[in-house]
Amino acid sequence: MNSKVCVVAAGGTGGHMFPAEALARELQARGWRIVLATDRRGEQYAHGFPAEERLALDAATGRGPLGLAKAGVAILKGVTQARAALDRLDASVVVGFGGYPSAPALLAALSQRRPTLLHEQNAVLGRTNRWLAPYVGGVAASFPNLQKVPPAVAARVTLVGNPVRPDIRALYGRAFTAPAPNGPVHVLVTGGSQGARILAETAPRAIAALPAALRARLKVRQQARAESLDAARQIYLEAGVEAEVAPFFRDMAARLAETHLLIGRAGASTCSELAVAGTPSLLVPLKIATDDHQRFNALSLVEAGGAEMMLEDEVTVDAMAAALERLLSDPARLAAMSAGARSAALPDATSALADRVEAAAAA
Repeated sequence: MNSKVCVVAAGGTGGHMFPAEALARELQARGWRIVLATDRRGEQYAHGFPAEERLALDAATGRGPLGLAKAGVAILKGVTQARAALDRLDASVVVGFGGYPSAPALLAALSQRRPTLLHEQNAVLGRTNRWLAPYVGGVAASFPNLQKVPPAVAARVTLVGNPVRPDIRALYGRAFTAPAPNGPVHVLVTGGSQGARILAETAPRAIAALPAALRARLKVRQQARAESLDAARQIYLEAGVEAEVAPFFRDMAARLAETHLLIGRAGASTCSELAVAGTPSLLVPLKIATDDHQRFNALSLVEAGGAEMMLEDEVTVDAMAAALERLLSDPARLAAMSAGARSAALPDATSALADRVEAAAAA
């Protein structure tokens, strides 16, 4: 068992923290010691993070001259903190997952000539990763169509995929069962944390607008925020649609396994999980996502034949109802979409990323 130390540096969102945690568990199983570098916001996503130590580093974002100056001071302070910690730990490699809190640890590692690696969850290189990419040892990409890569960096980008939860990974290779004639049709509606209202409100109305014979076969499971629950339930009740509406589903793997069509956003984890599970989808990318990254995430599934995409500006009750009727009435199309989604899957992303980290540390 080696006692090498990997410092995992991740910003304060679930999108950054989940793949960081998956890597940490894989490296720990290979005998590595793990240290997490994040900020206060990241801590709320890190309750079960398998790290022997956590470094709370100063980092900040800012707008305008004063905001940027304050951010610069905070990052410099964070770099000083990180340099001392990396020396004390004798860190073998620092892996950044994006978000501003990952910057101080990576800058400290670069200043000490320690091995570094970036992982980008989305199909567009995020701002922090874009800024650091020319200087780090390499970039591990989740999607083949990675956008905004500086020209000098392109040769050092390796496609590994985005780690998915073990229970979702277990769905890879399962047989997709298309709806039987006159049999139940399972629809899953998920929303993102941002701008979720368009799905929470439009999807139930679109489903209610479907022909009665199709509505009678539907079994809808919808995640919705607390303020949207009652309205969605009422729409389904009046439309005679069997529906379960809840703020959160813990058993997402089981839900995906039975789903014939998912209606949802196009976050990196969502797209990666849909591919591994082979679940057909109608995706509505979040319009305000930085650099329109959700649209590029969705494109990877659309181009593989695993999804259809509807931009926010195109979403109306009638347009969504028309798309749903076409898809849900065509079992052969759904089966083809399942195969298309799976063709885009990178189910072993976690081990592939760990291999890249070990190679970077050994270089």
